[in-house]
Amino acid sequence: MTGPKTTLGKVLLAGAALAATLGAASAQPLTVVELFTSQGCSSCPPANANLIKVKDQPGVLALSFNVTYWDYLGWKDTFGRQEFTQRQVNYEPPLGHDGPFTPQVVVNGSRDAVGAAPGEIQNLITAIGRTQGPDVSLAGGKVTIGAGKAPGGAADVWLVRYHRGVVEVPVSRGENTGRTLPHANVVHSLERLGRWNGKAATLPLPAATGGLSTAVLVQTPGGGPILAAAAN
Repeated sequence: MTGPKTTLGKVLLAGAALAATLGAASAQPLTVVELFTSQGCSSCPPANANLIKVKDQPGVLALSFNVTYWDYLGWKDTFGRQEFTQRQVNYEPPLGHDGPFTPQVVVNGSRDAVGAAPGEIQNLITAIGRTQGPDVSLAGGKVTIGAGKAPGGAADVWLVRYHRGVVEVPVSRGENTGRTLPHANVVHSLERLGRWNGKAATLPLPAATGGLSTAVLVQTPGGGPILAAAAN
């Protein structure tokens, strides 16, 4: 027969094993899919819909960044921020483009597509796969980054706050007048937490507010490839 102490010990060991499994899962490499979109762009709704289809796929971190350069058409994007526009602008030279356009999907910071054709985002995810950089985990108010290779000697560590799920936005002016546009995993803020030089590091992680979820991206500076990412 199994005594109370033995049973308790097994329960504790099982709990520890489960916690270790969950911790390992949270640190698994991700495929980061960024959609640059605008409520003032009539070509964007199909790309928004494609992002919705992949947002819950295991191993995929899907993010919507709303840009500002179509606001002049008569509708000010309700989620648009200048720093999101600048993020897209930074991507264009390395990706071989003269300037930003919408919609645009960038996967792992290294390959892009328009993203509006059926299956286009999924095909890009399949072709590129997951990031290959250091382990990253978020726990206890900290970002922990393992040792690894930092191309050029350093990488930026970006903090992303986003609304997990789908939100519907009615548009009353501009190219999408009268339409209600769905958006997936809308980004609300983007902040550089610090740098990573290839050595194991820990950075403080500010608490999220307003029910927002958190993602952290370790990325080559200047719109380069995303080396690693984590989200909660």
